[in-house]
Amino acid sequence: MRTYDLTPFYRSTVGFDRFFNLLDQVTSDGSPGYPPYNIERTGENAYRISVAVSGFSQGELSIVAKENTLTIKGEKTANENGKDTSEVLYRGIAARAFERAFQLADFVQVKNASLENGLLHVDLVREIPEAKKPRSIPINSGAKAPQVVDASVAA
Repeated sequence: MRTYDLTPFYRSTVGFDRFFNLLDQVTSDGSPGYPPYNIERTGENAYRISVAVSGFSQGELSIVAKENTLTIKGEKTANENGKDTSEVLYRGIAARAFERAFQLADFVQVKNASLENGLLHVDLVREIPEAKKPRSIPINSGAKAPQVVDASVAA
């Protein structure tokens, strides 16, 4: 894969650091594949992230939204207080700890999270404030409108 040096852009731009950091993340090959996830659009301004977390209980998962980053963590408790006394001959079901981070766009907020059938669903909504929404600006002509003087009032 090609690597790009963005250093010249850092020198000549101000306020685009986050954009260049995102570009660096996209071009890196170090992204882990565990656990698998889907990102769906469920409405015009609604999204859903579904993460396959089979084998994890609700207490072993945590979701943190900080600034524009959503972090989902899973930490498996070891041996669950000695309940498991059997010897595992082959471990094909991954039960390792994970941390998956998602970069959220501006004004995207987490609304709900649910765990069902081994899938963790995180619902997101983009709520743009009124001040940031586009508004229509009326166009006035440059010439003043002629004033009508009522003769009956002047007399």
